[in-house]
Amino acid sequence: MTYISQHFESLRAKKQCALIPFITAGDPDLETTAEALRVLDGSGADLIELGVPYTDPLADGPVIQMAATRAVKQGTRLAHVLEMAQSITRSLRSPIILFSYYNPILNMGVQQFLKKVADSGIKGLVVPDLPLEEAGNLLQFADSVGVEVTLLVTPNSSQERIQAIARQSRGFIYLVSVTGVTGMRSQVHGRIKTVLSEIRSVTDKPVGVGFGISSPEQARQVREWGADAVIVGSAFVQRLGETTPYRGLRAISDFCNELKASITPTVAI
Repeated sequence: MTYISQHFESLRAKKQCALIPFITAGDPDLETTAEALRVLDGSGADLIELGVPYTDPLADGPVIQMAATRAVKQGTRLAHVLEMAQSITRSLRSPIILFSYYNPILNMGVQQFLKKVADSGIKGLVVPDLPLEEAGNLLQFADSVGVEVTLLVTPNSSQERIQAIARQSRGFIYLVSVTGVTGMRSQVHGRIKTVLSEIRSVTDKPVGVGFGISSPEQARQVREWGADAVIVGSAFVQRLGETTPYRGLRAISDFCNELKASITPTVAI
């Protein structure tokens, strides 16, 4: 499987905007999570974010918080998530990006964690509560094992900070579309178009926009503003967790296909 950055290069060459669904590992169980990865991989996803459930998910809104709580109560831990990933990643077309808070990483040990991530076939990592100023060791060790760590830019980031993050972020740059936690919103703030332009002025690295996107119309808007990727989380987590696993898997498949169609320009004949 290719690196995240290589995957984006391939998509850019085809003039495609990437779709990146997010799901919470272990909700409702790890067997369903594995099947959800297969379903998303076959339903239009270009990359997939896999969230490690955590007891204090500061960046997440109520939908993902509840999913994480359910998964933790069932005993899902970081080690279990990595074991599950190792059993499936090599059969997937879509590279997997692990989304984990820093405390579980510290508890496992940064070097051991990154080795296990690399051995599992996971290609990317997002750590939402790790600021740029403290990311040096993680970035260095991740580079040494071939895992690309993506850093986050917020709507309030200064131009100086955007430049610093752009230099250090691997794979792509994650632009958070709202100030606050994840969750479905009625619209995407127009400020994001401006921040996208600011990022473009300092780097040619791909930019993915996430937090708050929950509909095909919002996804299309973000693509039209120039994003290289649209990241959708709560809307997938809700569809997978609000009903039976069978129905949830069908729901995320339909939604994934719908989102991908919305960001794929039609070709005139």
